[in-house]
Amino acid sequence: MRLILSVFLPFAAGYYLAYLFRTINAAISPALASDFGIEAAEVGLLASVYFLVFGLAQIPIGVFLDRFGPRRVQGVLLVIAAGGATLFGTASSFPELLVARAMIGLGVAGSLMAGLKAIVTWFPKERVALMNGWMIMLGSLGAVTATAPTDWLLNWIGWRSLFEVLTIGTVAVAGLIYMVVPKRAEDSEIVTSAQKPLTLWSVYSDPRFLRVAPLSAACIGSSWALQSLWAAAWLTDVEGFDQQSRVHQMFLMAVVLSFGALFVGATADRLRKHNIRTEILLAGVGGLFAVGELALILRLPLPSLLPWSMVSIAGAATVLSFAAIAEYFPKQFAARANGALNLLHFGWAFLVQYGIGLVVGQWPSQDGHYPVAAYQAAFGLCVALQTAALAWFAMPWISTFGKSLCRPFARPPKVGAASVGVGRPPFERPIFEACDGVDW
Repeated sequence: MRLILSVFLPFAAGYYLAYLFRTINAAISPALASDFGIEAAEVGLLASVYFLVFGLAQIPIGVFLDRFGPRRVQGVLLVIAAGGATLFGTASSFPELLVARAMIGLGVAGSLMAGLKAIVTWFPKERVALMNGWMIMLGSLGAVTATAPTDWLLNWIGWRSLFEVLTIGTVAVAGLIYMVVPKRAEDSEIVTSAQKPLTLWSVYSDPRFLRVAPLSAACIGSSWALQSLWAAAWLTDVEGFDQQSRVHQMFLMAVVLSFGALFVGATADRLRKHNIRTEILLAGVGGLFAVGELALILRLPLPSLLPWSMVSIAGAATVLSFAAIAEYFPKQFAARANGALNLLHFGWAFLVQYGIGLVVGQWPSQDGHYPVAAYQAAFGLCVALQTAALAWFAMPWISTFGKSLCRPFARPPKVGAASVGVGRPPFERPIFEACDGVDW
């Protein structure tokens, strides 16, 4: 309980703010479009610049977290986020909004990694996936706050005053982390000369990382891009929801995201006890995400909340990918490895969020609304890329299955030939068995 109160909850509060800042644009975009006269592409750029700056900062922040510890790094970064919130609330032009949004993205860029670093440092290894689930569940309550509660505050005090409140809250959390989280020797652990430092190249060239990263980035980044901006536009333009119905569904989607993170983390924790690797569950979530998007694109006669809930759950898959990464690399390099993966998450989210705006903008709008075909084309491109990433991840199964199908048609070897072996055939070996020097 002492660790939960003094370590876990302060970092969870920081991640809560990061999620709130990430998803709040869906609620304030109509007001910004009205006040500043911006179009779909500019709305997409304003929302996605957060992801761009956030992603670019992952590698250096990961190095700082490993060297100086999450307590000091997160406290300083949140002060930058508070400055960005202040500038955003007082902006008088689109460039000022863009700079402020970029500052916010930089300021909260370490929120998740700092929390994950604290979990890896303070909690047992076998509890990492479960604690990640709790961290992301509590943090994703920021997405819940960005729906109905934010809409209520917007109607009461307006979006500028709302950012004044966010400034105060961000400063308060920064002070809480710096003063409450205790110091620990491992937080500032310096690698000895006997241990080879982890470089960016060693992370990105790791065969296990190369298998998991494309799927993780394509699914998680796309889910973030959709839920934080384009879900609201789809519900308005395609489903014909009014403001109250849209806010209600966005609220339910955020709740699904929050509790989905806890469910996914608990499921991974249970599957580990049965020797089922976390990566398998990640692939299952990726497939579920693609099915949900296809249901939207094809306009299947389903309740709108069902496919959008599948989209939301995919955003919680960070519980799985970060737990898998924690097993690939030493604990003292955890933040650097997580940062390398998170760079792909947010880079992909930037491309998808801005790219959807560009694709949708190719169709003429009528009274600020875009046709169904525009969203179907943009979402269909996302599904195609996610399917390619899922196929890359499943390549060992595909290759093994193909060999097993071709084996009955292969010419049998001559009796007594030296080519006849006595070992097990390759397709019977465990695909995901981790062995030194062997790609799995």
